[in-house]
Amino acid sequence: MNEPHKSEVARLREQIACEYQASQRAFTDFTPTARHEYITKRQENIAEHFEELKKHMSPEEAMLLMMQIDNEAHGILSSGSIS
Repeated sequence: MNEPHKSEVARLREQIACEYQASQRAFTDFTPTARHEYITKRQENIAEHFEELKKHMSPEEAMLLMMQIDNEAHGILSSGSIS
């Protein structure tokens, strides 16, 4: 993978991680009605980032990266170290 693609993938990876973390905060920071809308928007954003990722790598690689980001986000969330 050439350098521009690496930096774009890194940017997308960071955005996806932030979306996962933001969606988890909805369980403590929002009312039930706002929570649903907020989580839905985060999921839509993640889907858009996934489509962008597939422009820079195979769909299989993009899915593996998504799973890795999800696992990392849940690890961070369960350890209580969200900043």
